[in-house]
Amino acid sequence: MNQTLGARPSPDLTGANVEDAGEHNRAVVLRCIHRQAPISRAEIARRTGFTKPAIARIVDRLLDEGLIMEARRRHGLRGQPAIELEINPDACFAIGINIDRDHLTILAVDAVGNVRARVHHEKRFILPAEFLQLTSDAISHFQRSRLIDDARLAGIGLAMPDWLGEISLLGKPEAYQEWTAFDVRAALENLTQHPVFIENEANAAALAELDYGLGAESSSFFYIAINACPGGGLVLDGNGHRGAMGLSGEIGWLPIADGRDENAHKVQLLGEIFSLFSLYDFLARHDVEVSVPHDLLTLDAHGRRLVSQWLKEMSAHLAVAVKHIGLIVDPDAVLVGGRLPIRIVDELLRYVHEHLDAEDTSLPSLHRASLGEDASAMGAAAMPMAAALMLASADVAQRARSPLKNMDRLNS
Repeated sequence: MNQTLGARPSPDLTGANVEDAGEHNRAVVLRCIHRQAPISRAEIARRTGFTKPAIARIVDRLLDEGLIMEARRRHGLRGQPAIELEINPDACFAIGINIDRDHLTILAVDAVGNVRARVHHEKRFILPAEFLQLTSDAISHFQRSRLIDDARLAGIGLAMPDWLGEISLLGKPEAYQEWTAFDVRAALENLTQHPVFIENEANAAALAELDYGLGAESSSFFYIAINACPGGGLVLDGNGHRGAMGLSGEIGWLPIADGRDENAHKVQLLGEIFSLFSLYDFLARHDVEVSVPHDLLTLDAHGRRLVSQWLKEMSAHLAVAVKHIGLIVDPDAVLVGGRLPIRIVDELLRYVHEHLDAEDTSLPSLHRASLGEDASAMGAAAMPMAAALMLASADVAQRARSPLKNMDRLNS
């Protein structure tokens, strides 16, 4: 049968009981345990379609390799209590990095997504040289403190915005253009002998939700990240979808009509008006100084009223975006996350629901993302972890080889 050009293998949990598919079948079982744990051997057989003897052989091999462990016995059923299996947290480790225009976060993560260590720098417009120094210091700290086992380090994942040095932002120094020509992959590979994976930060956050958050309840969703600049990531059928040109989810380019214009002729891009930096600027124009997300939680009554005013205005634009996403992509859900504090995200979603509830069109459900501000760094760590545990499709391996989508254009 002819295969469509560019088609990727399905990420489902099915396989064939054939001897020459041993590695594939092993990965299928490992993926099943990863997503469904704790889970018994019999349940794995039912979900994958493998025979029980095949499951027994594969599970014994994974136990011998130390990738999984017998967690507990499940009582309350007839017969012998079933032994449940889980991923061994110490099977491997990964480092996840998230660099953006207002911060740098570096995590050491174990095989089940527990954060073993965190280094965070709340600083705007970190330049490449400082980024490398801070990253090197954090990795050295993780290793010296034995927070991770370097022999079991699966690799380093980096989540960063596209066009990092190019987007025009208030207060951006001229030197920040250095990011445009900076070969971040080569620089990171000089720091480590382990594989390096790179992904857009919103896509990475969506991957983190898939592996460690709401992915257990929904396999198709759109993730909206409220960061220094807004971003979006798309997950379809349990797999991150980047699009033919790697531009899937670029919600910041969505045109929005300005409702304050009586003729509704003025159109802006969503990314120009809906971001943390836009909120900071709005507050500054009303003599309220805010420079980091946490400051939003310490405002007086006047400041809180201004934040609510901004949220109500933005909720109309976000409702339009949700309608477009629902009609074009038709996901199960739209998740809203990023660096905006949880309490403020909840307030924003209340206002968005007021707009959407008046619609007759069937729309995806709207939820706050379950992971917080470290979602992008978590997703960055998930990429080398998935490759090491053979949990992912060929697309993850591609992220270890390909530069960011804008780097292809900039460095050609």
